[in-house]
Amino acid sequence: MTEPTDTGPAATEVRDADWYGEDLSGREHTGVRFSGVDLTEAIGEGAVFTDCTFVDCKFNATRFTDAAFLNCSFTGCAFFQAEFTACKVVGSRFQRCTFDLMRVDGGDWSFVLLPGADLARATFAGTRMREADLTGVRAAGATLRGLDLSAAELSGIDLSGADLRGSDLSALDPRDAELAGAQVDVTQAVVLVTTLGLRVGPDAPE
Repeated sequence: MTEPTDTGPAATEVRDADWYGEDLSGREHTGVRFSGVDLTEAIGEGAVFTDCTFVDCKFNATRFTDAAFLNCSFTGCAFFQAEFTACKVVGSRFQRCTFDLMRVDGGDWSFVLLPGADLARATFAGTRMREADLTGVRAAGATLRGLDLSAAELSGIDLSGADLRGSDLSALDPRDAELAGAQVDVTQAVVLVTTLGLRVGPDAPE
């Protein structure tokens, strides 16, 4: 097993390392490229990754708490059953990644780029996702509750059958999204109806 090392300011790449089940708590990495690293079942409380690149890395069953991935890039990474609790993933980009059974609780994922991502089996709850790029995201049947999606890019998103209760849908154009069977609360229903140009008033007198 390759032990995690303090990459320090001079190190720029970690390649094919086996960090299975490692404790990465408190570690800080800046500008490092991680290629083919196996982080399966790793934990990381308070870990900080800034301007890092992850290519073909495994985050399966990882558990990060109060960690930060700031302006990072993820390409071809797997997040099966990964858990992110109260984490900051601000400004990070995801391409060709898989998110089966990933769970995100709280935290700040603002300005995240997830265009075309398949989030159908993911759960996001109470997460700030302001101005996130979710263009063309496939989230049919997903749980997306209590999210701050203000000013997010939601064109072409598939939310059919998704649980959206408590999320800010003010940026969603229902004419440019799949919403069949989606679950919303009364406040959200009014927002969506208003977006369609309808007016909601009191019941007509009998």
